[in-house]
Amino acid sequence: MAKATSRFVCQSCGAAYPKWAGRCDACGEWNSLVEEAVPEQAPKGLGSAKGRKIAFVGLSGASDPAPRRLSGIGELDRVAGGGFVPGSAVLIGGDPGIGKSTLLLQAMSSLSQHSACVYISGEEAVDQVRLRAQRLGVAQAPVALASATSVRDIAASLDGLEGPAIAVIDSIQTMYVDTLESAPGTVAQVRASAQELIRVAKRRGIVLLLVGHVTKEGTIAGPRVLEHMVDTVLYFEGERGHQFRILRAVKNRFGPTDEIGVFEMTDGGLAEVPNPSALFLADRRGEVSGAAVFAGMEGTRPVLVEVQALVAPSPLGTPRRAVVGWDSSRLAMVLAVLEARCGVQIGANDVYLNVAGGLKIGEPAADLAVAAALVSSLTGEAMPADAVVFGEIGLSGEVRAVSQMDARLKEAAKLGFSSAVIPARRSAKRGDTPLKVTELSHLGELLPLFSAGSGTTGWTG
Repeated sequence: MAKATSRFVCQSCGAAYPKWAGRCDACGEWNSLVEEAVPEQAPKGLGSAKGRKIAFVGLSGASDPAPRRLSGIGELDRVAGGGFVPGSAVLIGGDPGIGKSTLLLQAMSSLSQHSACVYISGEEAVDQVRLRAQRLGVAQAPVALASATSVRDIAASLDGLEGPAIAVIDSIQTMYVDTLESAPGTVAQVRASAQELIRVAKRRGIVLLLVGHVTKEGTIAGPRVLEHMVDTVLYFEGERGHQFRILRAVKNRFGPTDEIGVFEMTDGGLAEVPNPSALFLADRRGEVSGAAVFAGMEGTRPVLVEVQALVAPSPLGTPRRAVVGWDSSRLAMVLAVLEARCGVQIGANDVYLNVAGGLKIGEPAADLAVAAALVSSLTGEAMPADAVVFGEIGLSGEVRAVSQMDARLKEAAKLGFSSAVIPARRSAKRGDTPLKVTELSHLGELLPLFSAGSGTTGWTG
């Protein structure tokens, strides 16, 4: 029986099948199977050759801290954990046109002042990269450019005696290994290309920055193992209608995760925003019903954003629930708790929720701010413009404490807020804050603050 020379590999999960099928049984994706050549099988068994013994050491012992290469862009260095570590591999993903190449070219122009840097593009010609550098005003930076897609050629160039200290590969989906017959961008090519480039970077101590495309679901294209192979995974987020861009760390072996860096897209490229709270709140209109300021935490940084809600009568049998920037399932939970535990009738209304500025919130501490915005829109009573809200809501209606409450209050006071609605603190030890604090233990205690004629007296504690 003739041996199969090709197989069909799912481009979403990497599962292999002997023949084509419309749906992948492993991950459920449709039309994701692509034919690839079967790689040559390695000889079975290790033969008679013996491996050398591994030297084991104890957990305790002196270890030097990892050295860092600073990019000169404070927000990028912050997300990377204080700079890039030599020999590390960093994967940067994001939507097309979000600014990945722009950010890396700006970083290379700064790093090249004290380190040898190369920028290898598999998507653009050298002239196109030069045009972008002229627009950004970094054309005079000593960055070595190249347009190549062969991993064999790139590895040979990086592995020389005069190899660079930092290398950018834009993008990993365009690279190919000539020992594989599959097309660039397939699961096998992405995995093999990344493995070979990371191996060279580890051996030569090169900071390797890989640009990754994302799928329509927002995840980095290619096999999931790609994110496990690298040391750091950064996601570049943002809405095309907003000038803000968020660089978020979701994995970092040399620093904290869930750290963010905020940038603003300008005519001269990406400008870092050292105080994102002031930028997210710059367009507030004061006391408007349906708006609440949430004091959140992104990594180690407190960030204040405005949560907007609109509750309107619905002409439909099934009212709409539209959410931008938050979890729609969590909105459904907050609405259910308001109705079941507090007697607030919202079910027959359309509900629209938006996090202003394009920031995506994932922490449960936003529950109380969302509930305050919903009740404010429903009653028509505006929250005071100088009040911030945060707290987690349980299914029984209790308001639960959240982490780093003092840091949130400190950031609010720094930006000029004078009052706060927070969960009841369990410990007697409380940090000093100039804010007038209103502590809630149950969600029902929020409703009297919006009663007609109460003005702002209910928010002052």
